[in-house]
Amino acid sequence: MTRTTSPTAGLPVSDADPFGHEVLEDPLPLHEQLREAGPVTWLSRYDVHALARYEEVHAALVDWQQFQSAAGVSLSNFRTEEPWRPPSLLLEADPPRHDAPRRVLTSVLGPRALRQLRERWAADAEELVDQVLAEGTEFDAVPALSQAFPLRVFPDAVGLGPDGRENLLPYGDHAFNAFGPSNDLVARGAPRVAELSGWVGEQCRRESLAEGGFGAAIWAAADRGDLTPQQAPLVVRSLLTAGVDTTVHGISAVLYAFATNPAQWARLRADPSLARVAFDEAIRWESPVQTFFRTTTTAVRIGDTVVPEGHKILMFLAAANRDPRRWTDPDAFDLGRDPSGHVGFGMGLHQCVGQHVARLEAESVLTALARRVARIELAGPTRRHHNNTLRAWDSLPMAVQLA
Repeated sequence: MTRTTSPTAGLPVSDADPFGHEVLEDPLPLHEQLREAGPVTWLSRYDVHALARYEEVHAALVDWQQFQSAAGVSLSNFRTEEPWRPPSLLLEADPPRHDAPRRVLTSVLGPRALRQLRERWAADAEELVDQVLAEGTEFDAVPALSQAFPLRVFPDAVGLGPDGRENLLPYGDHAFNAFGPSNDLVARGAPRVAELSGWVGEQCRRESLAEGGFGAAIWAAADRGDLTPQQAPLVVRSLLTAGVDTTVHGISAVLYAFATNPAQWARLRADPSLARVAFDEAIRWESPVQTFFRTTTTAVRIGDTVVPEGHKILMFLAAANRDPRRWTDPDAFDLGRDPSGHVGFGMGLHQCVGQHVARLEAESVLTALARRVARIELAGPTRRHHNNTLRAWDSLPMAVQLA
């Protein structure tokens, strides 16, 4: 951390690259540096202001009037740059444009839909866990569970056909990479952008979606006049873009947490009703969504700093989720903690609309595992998957002891 030239006199300056591979591999040291530097830091490499403390991150998330999403939740500024795809009506829009899509999707993904899915997903999780354990007590949890379960149940719930579901992960990976700078991670996904975007766009058409699914319900809302016919496929696309990768990485996070904290696994086995608390605590502890951008709509005072209008703000959700000013013993994964209030799903108007769907998926997997597995531990070296926005795993080798 240095204190050299900055847009505001006395503002802490860092030349760190939060999107560099060293930081993506282990972001915790940078997060601590940024929290301790002050309420706001200038990242000179990208000319953005960084927020890493819980209080400031939370305040920016809920203040959509001064910290807008419509200019993009990425480093790119949609006021001056053309986005690579149509902006999301959920993530990259503010009221009033945001209101109808949000209202429809909140209803489509509401308690009634989840009640209908609960029993089916519990049975699917039991079947998947049985299949995995039948093949042995050592397995890679990423492909075997974290990816397999969401790719099995979520596309069904949306109403997708069986073909091409493997496209959802690379498409989502590129979409979240594109929130950052145009680095090697973006270049990695670029060759398939046209192919993957075309496939996803095809799945958003009314004709591609099975009756009774989330997608058909979104189109039915358009028929009622709650959405325009032009908005409906974009709302379906938002589901497909953000509804799989984030859940995959969330399930990986909670499995890694239990594999490295055996006492907490014993706690879950003794009380399976803690499955949802465990998932939220893992989202706080590991923060699968690490960062999001906003853009100031006016000159905004943060601490002693006035950030000018039109500047990009990079909110470090993961750093806020381990801020000792907000959390006691923040680096511990603890099922005795109340993790509500974490910002891993965002906060306020743009808080993740599908978070309860993700919780149900994770709960289904954890409950099925807890019935059959007495102990879970790492069975070899793990491997991170680097992404400009997401904290993810490529490989989590695990060994289990059956109950």
